[in-house]
Amino acid sequence: MDSLVSTDWLAQHLGEAGLVVLDASAHLPDARRDPRAEFEASHIPGARFLDLPSLTDPDSPVPAAVPTGAQFAERMQALGVNDGDRVVIYDDSAVKTSARAWFIARMHGVREAAILDGGLAKWRAEGRALERGTPAAERGGFTSTAGAGTVRFKPEILADLGTRREQLVDARGRARFTGEEADFRPNIASGHIPGSRNLPYNLLFAHDGTFCSPKDLRRAFAEAGVDLDKPVVTTCGGGVTAAVLLFALHLLGKDDVALYDGSWSEWGADLDTPKELGAAA
Repeated sequence: MDSLVSTDWLAQHLGEAGLVVLDASAHLPDARRDPRAEFEASHIPGARFLDLPSLTDPDSPVPAAVPTGAQFAERMQALGVNDGDRVVIYDDSAVKTSARAWFIARMHGVREAAILDGGLAKWRAEGRALERGTPAAERGGFTSTAGAGTVRFKPEILADLGTRREQLVDARGRARFTGEEADFRPNIASGHIPGSRNLPYNLLFAHDGTFCSPKDLRRAFAEAGVDLDKPVVTTCGGGVTAAVLLFALHLLGKDDVALYDGSWSEWGADLDTPKELGAAA
């Protein structure tokens, strides 16, 4: 199974043994949407609700940190996922939350994890089958193991500011990156981490919500000033759209990448971290 699957592919394979479909929809507060209620009203047949907003490590000092292996395994078992299952993840979110779920799944040992290209919106627009309710699932036998996916922490980002060994790429919109638009969260400074490049995540998608071609993805990174021959750390507001950049880099075959999980929600809240305003250098 490829890391990016089409709606046609999913329609052909839906219902196969060992194939699990997860709805990873989550929304920003100003969207005023309830992903669980929306799932119960309409989802891809057989899909299970991941409840991504709750899939975090509450004991971590990092805001909304990625879950531990044990926490992830518990969620997968509750959803009926077993070792070796193929997992297809989709969302119906403006911030493309399936990429965050994909990153977490691979990090904790799901070897075959894919994103549904175009998500639920494309599936629905094509008139494909939908169902209501919450499907029952027998408890699975998933065990977490170390997989692909690297997380950076604030001390590491601070230490690298002097060396610039890794390129920081910020997925937020340009106005928030430059500081022209204030952060929507209280007590969070404006601006960006010094030396960051800016590539708004929405530039990586075509009009129908599918990912751009590899050629266009490469062009987007190049126009943002990103050298794909050097290591990349992605960041954003809270570690969600940064994962979109990571998935796009994965599609380009680039694996020397990492996610700054705390992102601006952590950096901007710290009075002692250096900050920049204006466009990228």
